[in-house]
Amino acid sequence: MNTFLSFLIPFLFVLIATPFFRLLAVRLRILDLPGRRKIHKRATPLLGGVAIYLGLLSGLLFNGKYFSYFLPILAGATVIMLVSLTDDIKRNLSVQFRLFCQLAAALIVICSGIRVDFLPPVCWGNIGEIIITVIWIVGVTNACNYLDGMDGLAAGSAIVNLFCFTVILFTTSQYYMVMFSVALMGACSGFLPYNFRRAKIFLGDAGSTLIGFTLACLGLAGHWAADNIVKISIPILILGVPIFDMVFTTIMRIKEAKVKTLLEWLEYGGRDHFHHCLVDLGLSTTGAVMFIYFITFSLGISAMMLSNDSAPEAFMTLSQASVIFGIIAVLIVVGKRRRSGWEKG
Repeated sequence: MNTFLSFLIPFLFVLIATPFFRLLAVRLRILDLPGRRKIHKRATPLLGGVAIYLGLLSGLLFNGKYFSYFLPILAGATVIMLVSLTDDIKRNLSVQFRLFCQLAAALIVICSGIRVDFLPPVCWGNIGEIIITVIWIVGVTNACNYLDGMDGLAAGSAIVNLFCFTVILFTTSQYYMVMFSVALMGACSGFLPYNFRRAKIFLGDAGSTLIGFTLACLGLAGHWAADNIVKISIPILILGVPIFDMVFTTIMRIKEAKVKTLLEWLEYGGRDHFHHCLVDLGLSTTGAVMFIYFITFSLGISAMMLSNDSAPEAFMTLSQASVIFGIIAVLIVVGKRRRSGWEKG
């Protein structure tokens, strides 16, 4: 019953509150304006991320006895949300400052004891694990932000991610983490009706980075398996789509000399992400979003099946996922070359 209410309370809160935040965004002119690098054709209110944050908070407060477990992640998520919200409103925060705040939020979580713990002492021990944890949190946070490029994509993908995490957490009796996962899933589910197809409101950076940060932390906080390789593989598989999108676009941008430094990479915005490429290959925007949902769920099923397996199965599953994404990458590159050839012809 508690699990159901942990989902229902954030769901209803966000479902009811989102129209208010939409109206507030319109009144305060907190809007995402159309542009050359954007798909939408009309000014769209932001502040969807604030509704999701408050919805998540309502679900966590409902589970008051577990609140101390959630507090470090919530503290870091609050930093991420407030900084990104400021940037949504003012649009003048430097990349350096945003990166600094993301690093600070990651360190809040790490200081609470939530981090990777698979390196032997000869591999830099705790320092190496801290570095990997920071890269994971900052990387996934920005990867989910970059994935927020089509109506319903980031919020809907997060629901699928969270469902897969929840199934594994529930079957392994990690009930306090289940409450956290379903609370965020309920908040995203309450927001999705306003954001799917002809979106009435956007997440904004406040919402997409909040979701990315919490997913990254959830991947670290859960106990996914006894075997270290399996433990690492499960969150990588569940979050495989944003990871692939980030890696693929980074490689292509470096290859095409669009970015040369980390700060340029963080600041660069373009229509060359996974979802944009799917549309260029002929899918509708809704079709591209649904395609990514199915890929995400397929990887999630692999992760759920892997939770009781050992290292060899983890290697094979990751290899299979890599082959699938490799095929997709080849199709995208070939499609780009053919389209470029047609345009020149």
